[in-house]
Amino acid sequence: MRYNNPVIKGFYPDPSVCKVDDTYYLVCSSFQYFPGIPLFESKDLINWQQIGHCLTRPTQVQLEQVSSSGGVFAPTIRHYQGLFYVTTTNDTTRQNFYIWTDDIYGEWSEPVFVDQGGIDPDLYFEEDRVYFMSNGEDDEGIPGIVQCQIDIASGHKLTPSRTIWQGSGGRYLESPHMYKINGRYYLLAAEGGTEYGHMETYARSHSVNGPFEAYPLNPVLTNRNLGGYELQGVGHADLIEDHQGNWWLLHLAFRQIGRWQTYHHLGREVFLTPVTFDEEGWFTAGHEGTTLMTFESDRLPDSLIQAEQKLYTFDNTDWNIDWCYLRHPSLANYTLEPNRLLLHGNETTLNEAGSPAFIGIRQKDFDAEISCDLQVHAGQGGITLYMDEQHHYDLSVYRDDSRYRVIQQLTIGSIPSIPNEAAFAPNDNQPVTLIIRAERERYNFFARIENREIPLGSVQTKYLSSEVAGGFTGVVIGLYASGIGSTATFSNFQVQYV
Repeated sequence: MRYNNPVIKGFYPDPSVCKVDDTYYLVCSSFQYFPGIPLFESKDLINWQQIGHCLTRPTQVQLEQVSSSGGVFAPTIRHYQGLFYVTTTNDTTRQNFYIWTDDIYGEWSEPVFVDQGGIDPDLYFEEDRVYFMSNGEDDEGIPGIVQCQIDIASGHKLTPSRTIWQGSGGRYLESPHMYKINGRYYLLAAEGGTEYGHMETYARSHSVNGPFEAYPLNPVLTNRNLGGYELQGVGHADLIEDHQGNWWLLHLAFRQIGRWQTYHHLGREVFLTPVTFDEEGWFTAGHEGTTLMTFESDRLPDSLIQAEQKLYTFDNTDWNIDWCYLRHPSLANYTLEPNRLLLHGNETTLNEAGSPAFIGIRQKDFDAEISCDLQVHAGQGGITLYMDEQHHYDLSVYRDDSRYRVIQQLTIGSIPSIPNEAAFAPNDNQPVTLIIRAERERYNFFARIENREIPLGSVQTKYLSSEVAGGFTGVVIGLYASGIGSTATFSNFQVQYV
């Protein structure tokens, strides 16, 4: 069977996976967006469906005034004795914590905090012992992958934090995961930074406490030397065994916009790469240690079909699953209906680290047409292609007493500009259709007013890329209203991917 990467498209970074009976469950980072930690399930590792989020209540995570790419980092999901556990970091408050549930489709607990620093925490369960690990420094100030034993009921440390491995020499050692396979302990980690030098490395030991012997041919997986190849930034992996005893890595990577255009704006996505163990117990991954856009695999049945959703609308998405807010929203400003959205603006703008009247869905591919009918009853509302507070492109309608204006506004590096706008007479019975035609290297903006399509400029996608904006997120297609007293109604929303 041939399958295509990524298996989950769009800004869903830092995947972690576990298997319970015949079902796989996967979580990803969410940073400043709420609800936090998207949660997926799959029967085959290829087709994933989002089933909810793990952080659904403000009491579970502090996001007030969290800037873009702050907040919730790198969760790990595990299952033990009938309970699911997810551990993660709020990087803004510098706290590691975990939550748990006995119902994967239900609510998760309040956070249980662990007094160990670093980020990218992991939980490893063995018999009646629970080990907690992260990157950082141990109690003696030694940097590396740090581990302690905890009481899972309270999060209290039962042993000092101790560094058990310092990696293979790459910078930014992170994303540790522990496994016991055929009597040996395997410690998987990422190095090189979640950029073009990203790589996956591992070591093994006969004891959970080490010492760990590094794989002689590290890195086991990286695309860092594939210049000009679309997939880059490969790393932050989790190892999983399938129903037939085959092993795989689920990991992040990103798609750059062109062969020599080293920019990516869709964010870090979820990829699947096969793993093979040799007779000595070492494993290799992918095609000669690299990840490909397409894999031919006899591990998957030929009858398996990789499905892909190409059209997203109000009708076929779920407000509580597919959509997200910036930080904790004031829900009084939102009227969410099956085929309509009403937003009331507040004092917070898209340029601030607050919670504007905004609800968004991740951009999942380069080529798409985004459109929506919009009626602005007062003030301003529109569509934003949102990377962070200082990098977003907005196509909006502004209304005052005498006229409407359709505005293309660009915010690049905190410098706002309005390169194009069109004025027209108000007509409460005739909405304006906002249209953004997305390509790999450009976004093209239009407005349709009374069956007349007006071009409103074109701008390069690279100014919304991580290479320009920095940070760890990706473009989110947002619907918003801006300013106290602003009221906007959105209908006939759709994202049609080519």
